Amino acid sequence: MKQGRKPTRKQKLAMKAVRLNPENWLVTKNLPGELHLVHRETDSRRTIPIGG
Repeated sequence: MKQGRKPTRKQKLAMKAVRLNPENWLVTKNLPGELHLVHRETDSRRTIPIGG
C-alpha cells in the first residue's frame, strides 16, 4: 500500500471545509475533483470533494 503524504495548503483548506482536522489526515490520492485521505492513527479512509 502507498504511503500518505502531508497535505498542501489548498488541501488543508478543503479538509477544513468539510470539518476535518488536517493534522490528523494524510493524502493518498489527489484526483481532479476529489481527495482521498487516510487517518494517521486509525487508518480509516475518506474521500472528499475539492473545488477547482
